[in-house]
Formats: sequence, structure tokens, C-alpha cells
Amino acid sequence: MFTGLVESLGTVRSLEKRGDAARLILETPLALELSLGESLAVNGCCLTVTTKEASSASFDLLGETLARTNLGHLAAGSRVNLERALRADGRFGGHFVQGHIDTTAKVISAENKNADLLLLIELPLAGARYFIEKGSIAVNGVSLTVSSLGEDRFGLWIIPHTLQETNLGDLKVGDRVNLEYDMLAKYAARQLGDRLSGMDHRDA
Repeated sequence: MFTGLVESLGTVRSLEKRGDAARLILETPLALELSLGESLAVNGCCLTVTTKEASSASFDLLGETLARTNLGHLAAGSRVNLERALRADGRFGGHFVQGHIDTTAKVISAENKNADLLLLIELPLAGARYFIEKGSIAVNGVSLTVSSLGEDRFGLWIIPHTLQETNLGDLKVGDRVNLEYDMLAKYAARQLGDRLSGMDHRDA
């Protein structure tokens, strides 16, 4: 379990494609603190540390991971958001983030507004029911609040601290970001769907 509060930025050393899979090697200041087999959220995607050195860590990416996330588009020098799993005695400051990416979406615009950044991102139609204004969404692993919601897009305000501590300030129009919908919204939608299906069955 994660919170969407990024701890550190990592830099891609290499992304080596291996058939349908890949191996990702990151330079990260967290390397000395990581353990083999530990979970680390990379751009919001929960990955397992498979090897580590003094200043780097490696991760094996499955075909499913490459298909569902933006990790397959990384290149040497790309910056990624990193968060270690939440400790049981840790402070919970963001929202419930599982590290299971639901989909990717394209950046429509990235406009500086004084010291802040206004991001507009395409709204995935299949997941539109999980969005509400002022609701939570994880974007590249960052816990954010939906500031506006349209038929085909949603807006996010990014403050200077978040721009400094994450890779959201690197985004350009056309880039794809990882999205994880709010876990509570997904459970609520599932329960409501089951309830409505049951009512339809009784009516029949």
C-alpha cells in the first residue's frame, strides 16, 4: 500500500527490452535503503526490487506492466517518481494507492499559471465514473485532487512544491501519464453495480 506522496526522484539508467518483457535499472538515492524483494512504486506502478547496488536498483517488467503503464516509454535520463511502501506505523498523508495502474492518459495541455501548473489530461471514458470534482486520483504515482471535470478531460493544479519534488513539471503535451483511480471509488462503483443488477433481477 502507498499514499501517493513521492519520496524521491529516480533517473533511468537503462530500459532493456527482453521479448515481451523488460528490465529497468534506476539510479536512485534510495538504493542503500532498499532490500531485495521490496516493493517500490515507480511512477505509481508497484515493482519488486530484483537487484541493487550502492546507487541503483533493477526491476523486471512483465508484458502486462508494459502494456498498461507508461514505463515502456522511458528512456535513459528520464526522471521517475519513487515511493516506498507505507509502514504500518507511518503517517498517512495522501490517499489509498495500491500501485496498480488502471490505464494511461494523454496530457492535453500544461500551462504555467504564475508559480503553479495547470494540467489538463484526457478523461478515460471507461473509467469516467471514478472521477468527481475534488476527488482523488494518482497521476504518475502522485496523489492529486481533481480540480475540474469535463466530458473528455479533467484538470489538476500542481503547486510549486509538487513541481520540485516530482516529475510532473517535466510533462509535455502528448505525454502519457499513469492513472490509478481512487480505490474507494472503484469499490463503491462495484457495490452499486451489483446492487442495481440484483434489483433488475428481482424485477424480472
